[in-house]
Amino acid sequence: MKDINLIPVLLGADLNCYSLARAFYEAAGVKAQAFGRYPLGQTQYSRFLNFTAVPNLDNPDIMVQVLIEFAQKHPDEPLVAMGCTDDYASLLISCKAQLEPYYIIPYIDAPLRDRLVSKADFYALCDEYDIPYPKTKVFTADFSPAWLQPEALGFGYPLIVKPSSSIEYWKHPFDGMQKVYVAESPERAEAIIREIYASGYTERMIVQDMIPGEDSYMHVLTAYADKDSKVKMTCLGHVMLEEHTPKGRGNHAAIMIEQNKALTDRVRALLEDLGYRGFANFDIKYDERDGSLRFFEINLRQGRSNHYITASGMNIAELVIRDYFTDEPLKNIDCANEHLWHCVPWGVVKRYVKDDAVRAKAAALRRAGKSTSALWCAADLRGNPKRFAWVVRHLLGHYAKYKKYCK
Repeated sequence: MKDINLIPVLLGADLNCYSLARAFYEAAGVKAQAFGRYPLGQTQYSRFLNFTAVPNLDNPDIMVQVLIEFAQKHPDEPLVAMGCTDDYASLLISCKAQLEPYYIIPYIDAPLRDRLVSKADFYALCDEYDIPYPKTKVFTADFSPAWLQPEALGFGYPLIVKPSSSIEYWKHPFDGMQKVYVAESPERAEAIIREIYASGYTERMIVQDMIPGEDSYMHVLTAYADKDSKVKMTCLGHVMLEEHTPKGRGNHAAIMIEQNKALTDRVRALLEDLGYRGFANFDIKYDERDGSLRFFEINLRQGRSNHYITASGMNIAELVIRDYFTDEPLKNIDCANEHLWHCVPWGVVKRYVKDDAVRAKAAALRRAGKSTSALWCAADLRGNPKRFAWVVRHLLGHYAKYKKYCK
């Protein structure tokens, strides 16, 4: 599908952004333009994109101004704008009316976003559609410490504490900030919640049953619904390893493709019933206590680890291009190609994946040539010494991080 005339305009600077730019480059031979608040190594010195730092890009007025000015400089080229963080995806949804004269914005509208973006609201929707999720209690700033006792919660300690709105949470940084918290006692849970509210966060808090199991109990499901709200692609990944730094905890580091038609059919029915459009990304964990797969959240965009799909043979940029820029109908695809994707060195994967069977299967895929590194990309590294040097340093740095944080 080369020779498609378009410019992908991406908001972000992390691995998500790089992987999406790589997908567009591999699908159509086009170079993306990325904007972010500050540069990150993942999107520096790359042949797949140009990056421009805009310090206040998370301000909607500034974002709209930047995107319209870019569009006015490229009046003869079709443009698609996509966000690579929750915040940017939400901003694009909020500003669709101002941007759609210039851009394809492949997202849902604001009313549906507002039903899904909060974890608390998503769990209420799960109740409607009989989708399992961990036992959960929702708190506001005026909570009583008595509500954190096991008999009041209906589940015991240790448990998970996390903000209902990730977008709002990351806007109020503080020392010791983590993506997700584990509380060993009611006193610790209370301290975490009060510290988060003291930072300026005002949305609801989630206190949740802690599902047992290592990283390899995690799964990730990505779906794409076309402009007519028909789900055309689903891809289920079995997470082998996650990152373990405080702010990166839960980020996927290694994934293998697998299938579960009952699960993907349930998600398909949910999204189509809601009139969903674009990418949706779900974090899921296997609960060995009852054999269920329990949903944690929905992300209204492609996930940070989206390259696991492209690497398996279903280039995610092709979905957007065929949907909005060509007349070719999209086929229904449930990704089935067994493949291993990783964004940390293979040596880290071998050392820190605890499940022997999962590790052995991954090794077999690698021996069979069915594995892909997110960053070790010959097309981007060959003859590109600055990129090569950064990627080597970045990948080697994971050995020290896992030694420090992965116990």
